[in-house]
Amino acid sequence: MDRRTFLGSTGAAALTAALPAAAQTAAQANTKPGIANPADARLHALLDRFFYDRVAENPEGATALGLDTGARAALKSKLNDGSAKGVADDLARSKRELAELRAINPATLSPAAKIDYEVVSYQLQRGIAGAERFTYGASMGRFAPYVLTQLTGAYRDTPDFLEAQHSIKSAADADAYLARVAAFATAIDQDSERQRADAARGVFAPDYILDTTLKLMGSLRDQPAAQTVPVTALAAKLKAANLPADRVQQATAIMTEQVFPALDRQRALVTELRGKASHDAGVWRLPDGEAYYAAAVEAATTVAMPGEEVHRLGLAQVAEITARIDGILKAQGMTQGSVGERLVALNKRPDQVYPNTDAGKEQLIAQLNAQVIAMQKRLPEQFATLPKAPVEVRRVPKSIEAGAPGGYYQNAALDGSRPGIYYINLRDSFDRPKFGLATLTHHEAVPGHHLQVMTALESQDIPLIRRRGGFSGYTEGWALYSEQLADEMGMYEGDPLGQVGYLQSLLFRATRLVVDSGMHHKRWSREKATDYFIATTGIARGRSQNEIDRYTVWPGQACSYKIGHTVWVRLRDAVKKKQGAAFDPRAFHAVLRDGAMPLTILERMVSERMLAA
Repeated sequence: MDRRTFLGSTGAAALTAALPAAAQTAAQANTKPGIANPADARLHALLDRFFYDRVAENPEGATALGLDTGARAALKSKLNDGSAKGVADDLARSKRELAELRAINPATLSPAAKIDYEVVSYQLQRGIAGAERFTYGASMGRFAPYVLTQLTGAYRDTPDFLEAQHSIKSAADADAYLARVAAFATAIDQDSERQRADAARGVFAPDYILDTTLKLMGSLRDQPAAQTVPVTALAAKLKAANLPADRVQQATAIMTEQVFPALDRQRALVTELRGKASHDAGVWRLPDGEAYYAAAVEAATTVAMPGEEVHRLGLAQVAEITARIDGILKAQGMTQGSVGERLVALNKRPDQVYPNTDAGKEQLIAQLNAQVIAMQKRLPEQFATLPKAPVEVRRVPKSIEAGAPGGYYQNAALDGSRPGIYYINLRDSFDRPKFGLATLTHHEAVPGHHLQVMTALESQDIPLIRRRGGFSGYTEGWALYSEQLADEMGMYEGDPLGQVGYLQSLLFRATRLVVDSGMHHKRWSREKATDYFIATTGIARGRSQNEIDRYTVWPGQACSYKIGHTVWVRLRDAVKKKQGAAFDPRAFHAVLRDGAMPLTILERMVSERMLAA
């Protein structure tokens, strides 16, 4: 998995005393002292140890979960090890874990424990296979072939991490923050070393990606150190905690004397690579590139699907969804031009666009929060278990919005110190027309990522190593299924344009199948992929270009949404058909408490529980 995001999930009594009080209940659920099956108990103990080993090696992940306190307080002073040695250590640890896991006979396990075994085993096997075959970039979870891009690298991740996730309540927390600012320079150099080694094998991003990367690096470097995010965020945190401001000067000095020189070295490297870079978009040009793409698609979707099949599926679904949108637009009197052209026209209507000003963007955020509240009131109709953690909407930090995705979710901390956060990219409000906002809210917040992620993270049914599983086909498929669920719940009654926004979102994800496979399998250019994307979806060029550039550096990941959605809908409809009038959506949706898993395992689990004769 990505070293900056993967943690696995959490464990047992060994650390309960070290957890914050608010998190102890969640941890105690995994001690399961009454486990009758010795094999189950052995498995749970093993998985708990795996988790704590990973916590110790993933300081940023520990902070993200609120587990950097007590006995693990030292983690709060560190950043993840992004060096080549750190990557090698991850692989070696995974091999040890798999060997220990295989010492347990799955036939001796209860059905629930067998799922735990299969999910962790799948994750380890796939991660090891990817890392051993593809020795550039990242391939132990999400496949990211380039170390430095507009979406990858400590230069962009660390300032955001310090601002959004490092809490300061005491002088010790503030000192830990300063230590992390100093470690930022090391993290930048580690990335540079790995990228330089990959570049010697011809592996670095296309020219247009490096252009954006240099722009983002400049947004950090080309300003006084005192105005950078790590320093201004520290100042705000110190003030909020009523602590002296003297550490601001120390952070400024560290940025000036350590971080900026490291960033200068990295920017020089990227500038050098830009002079040699290809304009080809696809990973087919990389060593073993065609196999890399096939493996990337399977890693993201947990479904083995050749690039040509992905492309055909995308074209078929584009045609079907386009026809549905066409009918609604015609009913609204919009009859001229292709569906894509009519969606472009709708996007340009003044009544559908917030002003591209700070005030206009505040209004947009207010609308999103209102949509979250409206859906939360309806959730008990569909879900028996709701997250305890709240969720709020925030703007993507301006310092990274040029390269960041359009929207993304960050889980809440287990100790209650930080809510779940739904980030929306508002670099240009024109990219986010009003008619499409509700469906994005349903995807990122409720009943999408926040509900799914926090239901698993707060679950008492599974070991914590599985509570934060990284299976994009499951999680992104669920979020897209959530968009459909909102429509089925009547959230767009009397709002045909809102339903167009929902269908445009589905079309957007189907189009991803076409352009992702187009670039990486059929060797489409960036320009061809962008033109097709705009013509098909009607999404504004700025946002469309940002999407295409994202797929360039995260091959296969964009395929997980629609493929996962297809599986979720098929399973739900099969259960609904079998159970008829007795069907209870709350019972079906209770599968979320079992945590994320490969889609093949999800299908078998649902079949055994709900479809067996």
